[in-house]
Amino acid sequence: MNRFVNSPLKLHNKRMVNRQILMADDDADDRFLVQAAFEDNGIPNPVVFFEDGEQLVNYLTDTDNDISPLLILLDLNMPKRDGREVLQMLRGNLVWNAIPIIIFSTSNAPDDVNAAYQLGANCYIIKPSSYEGLKEAVMNIQRFWLHTATLPV
Repeated sequence: MNRFVNSPLKLHNKRMVNRQILMADDDADDRFLVQAAFEDNGIPNPVVFFEDGEQLVNYLTDTDNDISPLLILLDLNMPKRDGREVLQMLRGNLVWNAIPIIIFSTSNAPDDVNAAYQLGANCYIIKPSSYEGLKEAVMNIQRFWLHTATLPV
């Protein structure tokens, strides 16, 4: 008999599968490719996409606060509210400040990377230039953030 069948960790992981992953990115092609990469990697969590940071903040504001997203993928350069502004807002809010935030940007500028971490990003990933690279990046997100790390409930 498997002693882990009803372990707290297994039950915790089951609850995590139903939690959403949010992504704000103004590039429709990037949103499409990220969705495909999540599907190709067999990640069961629902992914909800937004065209800008303002849509993401509005969604969080309008959503039931009892169930926070599992994690947020956030582009830096977007219209309306850019990723830096959204990151600062999320980290300044007691309800949202524990949600892991991964910056997912084409920028490799040291100033952008440093600023993102100073504003509270948990991770900074430079968007890969190929679909295979994107699938690998998403697989690494899955391995670490969904399987290795213990995330807030």
